[in-house]
Amino acid sequence: MLFPFHLGPWQTAHWWFRGLVRRLLFRTIHDVTLMPDREAAGREASSSGGVLDSRAARAPFAEARGYGGRKRHVALDTGGRLLVLNLTTADISDSAGAQTILAAVRKRWPWLKHLLADAGYDRTKLMDKAAFLDFIVKIVRRSDQKGFHVLPRRLVVEPTFGWMIRWRRRVRNYERRLDVSEAMIHVAMGALLQRLAHH
Repeated sequence: MLFPFHLGPWQTAHWWFRGLVRRLLFRTIHDVTLMPDREAAGREASSSGGVLDSRAARAPFAEARGYGGRKRHVALDTGGRLLVLNLTTADISDSAGAQTILAAVRKRWPWLKHLLADAGYDRTKLMDKAAFLDFIVKIVRRSDQKGFHVLPRRLVVEPTFGWMIRWRRRVRNYERRLDVSEAMIHVAMGALLQRLAHH
């Protein structure tokens, strides 16, 4: 695919892009867009509840990918909007990745208090950190459900990950660097905020 000539040399565009990534511009734009999107859906600008989850993705060109690629650890609000993203190699456990998520949530979304997670997050270190940061983490287990029921957490996370990979560049993780990959996910999820709000 050829680089659009009106943008100038690709090296110049790449230099500007990398500078914006270092300044966390794409994450900031996403977060600022998220608040009015929540208000448009009749919610408070900052969420008080959310969901923890993760997904692995193939990363054939990554500098560091671990066995199986990279893992996208996320905190979502109850409407499926991305609150915090932590990219790691795929061999990092859910609970270890979530510890970074909790610290970031507390800084960026200070009113969030309640989180849903599955049994993979029920680990002592994570729960201790959650308590220290004043989170209430509810572990939802399949054994808690009688008969066939879709777990509450799944109702939130599955549509979000589905929307994420509709951006073909996100089906696999083609970026070499974690910071560039994170920026591309924030671009994709920012563009999808209105769709998620009315999904």
